[in-house]
Amino acid sequence: MIRINDRDEIEWEKGLTISGLLERFRYTFAHIIVKINGEVIPRKQYPTRAIPDDADVWVIHLIAGG
Repeated sequence: MIRINDRDEIEWEKGLTISGLLERFRYTFAHIIVKINGEVIPRKQYPTRAIPDDADVWVIHLIAGG
């Protein structure tokens, strides 16, 4: 099981990458930070970084204002 933003849960799939998860949930914001089990993952790893089973994933979109 993978928990997303402490709100959603999906079944774990072998080989599911961060990019795959973002596509599945239609996260399209330009500036997104992803944390897996408390670790901030560099954007360049999104296409190749597999999400482990029982992961706690946070997807945070940055918004600037003024």
